[in-house]
Amino acid sequence: MCDRCDKYAEQHQGGAEVELSLLFADVRGSTTIAESMSPKDFSRLIDRFYNAASKVLIQTDALIDKIIGDQVAGMYVPGLVQQEHAKRAIQAAMDLLRATGHEDPAGPWVPMGAGVHTGVAWVGAVGSKEGSHDITVLGDTPNTAARLSSSAATGEILVSEPAAAAAELPTDGLEKRSLDLKGKTEPVSVYVLTLGAPIKAA
Repeated sequence: MCDRCDKYAEQHQGGAEVELSLLFADVRGSTTIAESMSPKDFSRLIDRFYNAASKVLIQTDALIDKIIGDQVAGMYVPGLVQQEHAKRAIQAAMDLLRATGHEDPAGPWVPMGAGVHTGVAWVGAVGSKEGSHDITVLGDTPNTAARLSSSAATGEILVSEPAAAAAELPTDGLEKRSLDLKGKTEPVSVYVLTLGAPIKAA
């Protein structure tokens, strides 16, 4: 599904601390959605979400960190996208909102929210040279990105201040929130992006 993921994993088995940007996206209200349809139909819906997300992540040069449950996650590392990792992550989040129908006046075919965060994390691969490889990202950065995604409402992208700064995101006119995230000792400041507040050229 992601050849670049395998190649990156093979080349970085030892792991290293790097600054990167992470995009997490979750289906909103998946439990309620599952109650309203058959297991087979729900499986098809989630599979469609996975396919849409995978396409966006691959097209924006992400390493696919995980696809599990109702959540997807992509890593944007300097080794693949140079110093544009934050811009790529934010653009991918916007593309994913479009891909899931959040521009449709009738509403999205699957409701989702996303979080983008930039910071230092340990990135490496587990697995032998002869076997398969899985990329692992550890530290506070992925935890924060995941919490931001969980806090986003349908159609929202919560972009942390470090990610906004790294992407040189114009923030004038954007809503700013201070969030108390689970497991964090200090509030996290974020900017709220929606398809109604498109990214302007910096």
